[in-house]
Amino acid sequence: MTIPYSSAMFGILRPCGHRLSVDLRESWLAHLCGLCLALRDDHGQLARVVTNYDGLVISALVEAQTAPSRRAAGPCALRGMKGADVAVGAGARLAATVSLVLASAKVGDHVDDRDGAFSHAPVRGLGRQVARRWARQAGETGGDLGFDTGVLVTAVRRQAEVEAAVVPGSSVLAVTEPTETASGEAVARTAVLAGRPGNVEPLREVGRLFGRLAHLVDAVEDFAEDRAAGAWNPLAATGTSMAEARRLCDDAALGVELALREVEFADDRLVHALLVHEVREAVRRAFAEHGEEPRPTRWDRRGKGPGPGSGLWAWPRLTHPPTRRGPLLGCLAFFYQCGTCQFCCRDPYPGPCSGEWRSSCDCSDSCDCCDCCGSGRGGGGGRGDGCCDCCDCG
Repeated sequence: MTIPYSSAMFGILRPCGHRLSVDLRESWLAHLCGLCLALRDDHGQLARVVTNYDGLVISALVEAQTAPSRRAAGPCALRGMKGADVAVGAGARLAATVSLVLASAKVGDHVDDRDGAFSHAPVRGLGRQVARRWARQAGETGGDLGFDTGVLVTAVRRQAEVEAAVVPGSSVLAVTEPTETASGEAVARTAVLAGRPGNVEPLREVGRLFGRLAHLVDAVEDFAEDRAAGAWNPLAATGTSMAEARRLCDDAALGVELALREVEFADDRLVHALLVHEVREAVRRAFAEHGEEPRPTRWDRRGKGPGPGSGLWAWPRLTHPPTRRGPLLGCLAFFYQCGTCQFCCRDPYPGPCSGEWRSSCDCSDSCDCCDCCGSGRGGGGGRGDGCCDCCDCG
């Protein structure tokens, strides 16, 4: 049984600069860099390789319920040797803790299965030491924050039992349940750290549904590869159709949006962009190759750029084969992508408020424009601040 290592690198949320306003892009990068530096400060330089896009949502949720907490960081090669204000505090440390304990489970699983480089005894020994150290360090930091990382470890162990019991006709939601439980507890903890106990239950629901959606998106993205390799996939194992998987993803995305409305925020703009707009984009992207026309990207047209990655919260899908990208290559790919626009708007612009842009930008029918990528069409005048800046779409 193997957990895909690359899922710790990118995640399903990969916002493009053209879909975030300038201030939200800066905030998103502050949380990404804050997560990376929190991993370094608490757990050492090696731990920075588990920095991921989904994990920073934990940090963003804490800040959204309180107030920004920043510190000046020195020059970094990933920022063009520029300094920046980065997120600090309990939110960044919790995000680092969750990311590290999941990465520890993944490395340990690769060691047990002797995957890739871990087929060699010396490398297995090193990998086992790293996994144990990360698990111990994550537990210590989690204890400082009042978060029991055992819930994540237990879910990893329970996932194998869940998958072993699956037969054709079983509900695919039985497979995603451990993911839902673990991510729900991690997200709920942000309310405790923020001092907003009334937010615990709705945020637990946000985390639970996000975990479900990320697990399903991961299964959809890997479906063809798993089928070709004869590997286990939750959709194939349960006989779940793509139409049903899409319905479950859409329902989960809507559930996340509705649950967020029950949360009391100080500033929810970044959280809304990530957990509403970017979640919808992740679902659209995953199902594009299964009948839905994908939106072309600049990287697509050049024949460059990474394909869709698996999500952080999709980690309990244990019997997935190892990806071709090894830990080192995955780390380098992350460094290359950090702060880079991956999924840009289409050019030429398809026309004011087409159905596609309305879906991506969450424009209502009352919108009379949807000015993406500074195209200059519609009422926005080509500001290029991101999708729907010319509309009052929230």
